[in-house]
Amino acid sequence: VLPSHLPLSLTPPTSSQDMLTIAFLGTLLTTCVSLDNGLAKTPPMGWLNWERYRCNTDCKNDPYNCISADLFLTMANHIVNDGYADVGYEYVNIDDCWMERSRGADGKLVPNPDLFPEGVDGLAKKIHALGLKIGIYEDYGTHTCGGFPGTKGHVEDDINLFAEWGIDSLKLDGCYDNVTDFPVGYPLVTKALNATGRPILYSCSWPAYIRNKDTIPYGDIAANCNLWRNYGDIQDSWGSVQSIINWFGDNHGDLASFAGPGNWNDPDMLLIGDYGLSEEQSKTQMAMWAMMAAPLYMSNDLRNIKQWQKDILMNQEVINVNQDPLGKQGRRVFQDAKKHYEYWTRVLADGSYAVVMYRRDTGGLPRKYTATFDVLKIEAKSANVRDLYLHRDLGVMTGGITAVLPPSGSCRMFKVTPLR
Repeated sequence: VLPSHLPLSLTPPTSSQDMLTIAFLGTLLTTCVSLDNGLAKTPPMGWLNWERYRCNTDCKNDPYNCISADLFLTMANHIVNDGYADVGYEYVNIDDCWMERSRGADGKLVPNPDLFPEGVDGLAKKIHALGLKIGIYEDYGTHTCGGFPGTKGHVEDDINLFAEWGIDSLKLDGCYDNVTDFPVGYPLVTKALNATGRPILYSCSWPAYIRNKDTIPYGDIAANCNLWRNYGDIQDSWGSVQSIINWFGDNHGDLASFAGPGNWNDPDMLLIGDYGLSEEQSKTQMAMWAMMAAPLYMSNDLRNIKQWQKDILMNQEVINVNQDPLGKQGRRVFQDAKKHYEYWTRVLADGSYAVVMYRRDTGGLPRKYTATFDVLKIEAKSANVRDLYLHRDLGVMTGGITAVLPPSGSCRMFKVTPLR
């Protein structure tokens, strides 16, 4: 599934010979180059502006919500002062639309001076002074998805410029290019990142643009990228979140073997704190992103957030599952025939398991569900069970777990420690 902001003017394939040449060069590059930054041993955490603020550059009429340096610095201060940094959130990421429509006379990218009067490097210094890291967006194509200058033909210069600015993370999109170029283009950026000597987290959109999932070269992607977008852009609705959970559940076998320390599948941003999710649905998104070993990038307004939303985003026990050092991605182990409910299990480094019991249907009253340890793929007759949202030990359970779930996207999340 292609990202929702994908333009209709993607460059079509040229010829069979060109495609064979590109495939050969891609194979050559990916066998000779691999990302060497030592980063993302656990999924990265932070804040990203896109879902909430999009391409709002109108600081004259909407100074409170435009994507200016003030917005990013304000969010950075909230991350530190409100306790988010204490539980692991550290990246403050700039998405599309940060630059001028044309490169400078020297061929370099130019930050929009109305948005970044001190430049991106000036903002980077302030973000670093807070003990945080800063991320930036570009596109491998001729243009970004928003129509700004892309990095194609300028890879080395752009990456060196980002390193000079003190950038800590790069999100590289794939608009305005042909997917047959990706096996060459994304590794070219990997090579340039390695050459800077600066550890820069590398987020790729490589697989998100490939229509036939059976042709996605996840091995090459994992060799070149710390994380990669697999699916379309998340939108501020429960339907969007549910579609992503469904897709990851259906495609686990194609994804999980490539995830682990240094490499992560990315289902996109956390909506918690925005408009589209109820409290129960917010808990479910946080729980499922933890189960999927996904990057935890908030996209919200930290200036105006309810306490229950903050509590979910800062739930240390759920974050501990997400950040488990084993890095093994969780999977859906059961779904009923009507697809009304399902169970997910994730193996943890200490020999315990994270479990999510998740109800999808929208009908009626809360209902009781029982998941046996056999169904959960847990080799145990009895286990200690802890509820990670209630922060409560539930004691020893024999044979399985029983939980009551309301309709419309609710879940219960547990840590299960078998009695040996």
